[in-house]
Amino acid sequence: TDLDYAKEMSFHEKAIESGLSAIREGRNIICDVSMVKAGINKKILSTFGGKVICFINDEDVIKKASQLNIARAILAMRKAAKLMDGAIISIGNAPTALFELCRIARSGKVRPALIIGIPVGFVGAVDSKKELISLGIPYITNSGTKGGSSVAAAITNALLKLAKDTPLR
Repeated sequence: TDLDYAKEMSFHEKAIESGLSAIREGRNIICDVSMVKAGINKKILSTFGGKVICFINDEDVIKKASQLNIARAILAMRKAAKLMDGAIISIGNAPTALFELCRIARSGKVRPALIIGIPVGFVGAVDSKKELISLGIPYITNSGTKGGSSVAAAITNALLKLAKDTPLR
């Protein structure tokens, strides 16, 4: 148990409402890495009609990342861009994925319902979370270097459970 999270978490005022609406509308959840995807409760999500999507291990993403010498997480977010409108994006590992998502969102081409941005690490994690907060899109994040795939999946699962267990108003 890490009680520091209680002090570090940051929620956009419409984060929960927007996330629950997206789930109940059958929107998809897009992840940065396979570990986030593996941790999300697909059974609950499927009852609403949504799917969990992650492109990090797609052959075309791997090949192009190698050719261009850039992170797969960047290309995975680019590939997912056409699916982002109204979706929940759950990022738990790669600050590069969150930076790219912020770049795509700033372009005005997509508007996710909610961004869960909890990348972990000392390189880029803090700055990517600050950029997320500045977007004006509903978010759930934390300050500092903590985060990770299991945290992103846990936040996503908490929303799924709320959507399942909370009656509509």
